[in-house]
This record gives sequence, structure tokens and C-alpha cells, in this order.
Amino acid sequence: MEKNIEISILSQIYKNILTAKQFEILDEYYNSDFSLSEIAENHNITRQAVRDNIKSGENKLYDLENKLGIMKKIKEQEKIVNDVISKLNNLQIQDKKTVENIKAELKKLI
Repeated sequence: MEKNIEISILSQIYKNILTAKQFEILDEYYNSDFSLSEIAENHNITRQAVRDNIKSGENKLYDLENKLGIMKKIKEQEKIVNDVISKLNNLQIQDKKTVENIKAELKKLI
């Protein structure tokens, strides 16, 4: 997975554990595509301070994911749900409405 996407997902999962400033800076950098200069100006800090905040935020996110593995579990759950839906699609069941209801319920999990 591309680093930008991975950090974006991790920051959403663990945003309540990050400081408000770390989350804002990571969000501006990875989701809003702000430059270091723009972020520095928005927060009235130096570009180096922005860079330091980004690096420490990234390290914190990777550390949390290594310890808790929430993103990994979400990916695994999504794969299982998609596999079940695929198997349901391949079944020849006369009650198509029941199959569609099952698929709709499974999709709510991801």
C-alpha cells in the first residue's frame, strides 16, 4: 500500500490517540496536500517543526498499528466479507432475495 494512503488511513483509525496538532498537521499534509510552508504558516511554526511533527506522527501511527493491528484486522475482515460475497454470487440459490439480503448485511461490515 502506498505510504500516503497508509498514513491517511492510520491517522483516521488512531486520530483520538494523536495530539490534536499532530492530527491536524498529518491531515493537512496527507489528505489536503498542503506544503510544509502552507502548514507552517497555518500553525505559525517553522517548516522544520512541521517536518518534525509529521515524522513523529508517522512513527506514533506505525507504533500503534504494530501494537494494536487495527488496520490489519480491518483489512482481514474486509477480505473475509468479500470472499463470502463472492461465494454467494457463485451459488445457485432459488431464493435470490435472501442472498441479496445476506450480501447487503455483509457489506455493512466493511
